[in-house]
Amino acid sequence: MQKLELPENPMLCSGHAACPGCVEALSVRHVLATLGPDTMAVIPPSCMAIIAGPQPFSSLRFPVYQPTLEAAAAAASGLRRALDSQGKRDTQVIVLAGDGGTYDIGFQCLSSAAERNENILYFCLDNEGYMNTGAQKSSSTPHHAKTTSTPEGKVTRKKNLTEIMAAHQVPYAATASVGYLPDLVRKVEKAKAMRGFRIITLLVPCLDGWGLPDDGGLAASRYAVECGAFPLYEVEDGRRYTLNHARRTRPVSDYLALQRRYRHLDEAGVATLQAEVDEGWERLGRQVLMSRGEVAVQGLDWA
Repeated sequence: MQKLELPENPMLCSGHAACPGCVEALSVRHVLATLGPDTMAVIPPSCMAIIAGPQPFSSLRFPVYQPTLEAAAAAASGLRRALDSQGKRDTQVIVLAGDGGTYDIGFQCLSSAAERNENILYFCLDNEGYMNTGAQKSSSTPHHAKTTSTPEGKVTRKKNLTEIMAAHQVPYAATASVGYLPDLVRKVEKAKAMRGFRIITLLVPCLDGWGLPDDGGLAASRYAVECGAFPLYEVEDGRRYTLNHARRTRPVSDYLALQRRYRHLDEAGVATLQAEVDEGWERLGRQVLMSRGEVAVQGLDWA
């Protein structure tokens, strides 16, 4: 097992308002420890806004600005320019937003900031729904997942945010999971050392919204990667694809079985989701091979 050397002084304090076993709080703890104290965060309304808490009682050890839900990337852009005007160019400006404030309501500002190549580091804490307000569906919610607004299962697929951001040809777009912590820390360190617009999407299973036990978040995080439902990869400059976990070691059914939100599915529904994951895996593999200048091979696992 690889030992990680992280700073002893936490940037996320204990006593915050996260649910017991919350994967989002665990993920952010390691993200912020890697970034260090010379950081300023923009946090729109979300679970993370509740975890951070109101000023002056924030659980974060650096300044936090909480804008409106749709304005996180715009607020971070303004904060970045204000710091630059003061000569504080090394201070990291980050966004900690949920999928509702990223995939949906905040997407216009996000796309504009990416188009301008603003020098900000954006983290999407993707729990695949509006979990803070009762587990309604978002465009990040996967196909067939049951939510309070899709009680018979969502009828559309999950939006592929990383591919959309890669199409903006930003310096760095990646996915990560606390279930694979060394990979997560490495990507945060890599993004921290870069300039321009960078975005990392973290899968953060919601215990209540997904129907997981209090100790089930990490298992769901790992199963999502191992079955290919949430592949770990990174895209540099919109062209160079790297697949960070290249082997699928379990079927999608193992991942679905952990979650209450898929209990309504029959075998045909599970087979449909397996086929969709297979299709996405093949498409990602072709991107990886093309970025190497190689020819894609049908059915190949990529080393």
